[in-house]
Amino acid sequence: MAKKTFEMAMKQLEQIVQDLEAGDMPLEKAIKKFEEGIKVSKYCSEKLDESEKRITLLMRYSDGNNAS
Repeated sequence: MAKKTFEMAMKQLEQIVQDLEAGDMPLEKAIKKFEEGIKVSKYCSEKLDESEKRITLLMRYSDGNNAS
């Protein structure tokens, strides 16, 4: 199985939201979808945090201010 990308996770999260907003699934299934959405959301948040740290580090070096 291919490694999950941020973009793939976002599409998955969008689908989960659409499924939940449709409101036509049993409560137990909706709860499972919600749990899945929380996990995917956490993954996306972690990826964004990692990216922000990398960008901050790159900007620091590009400005000539070496991180010490």
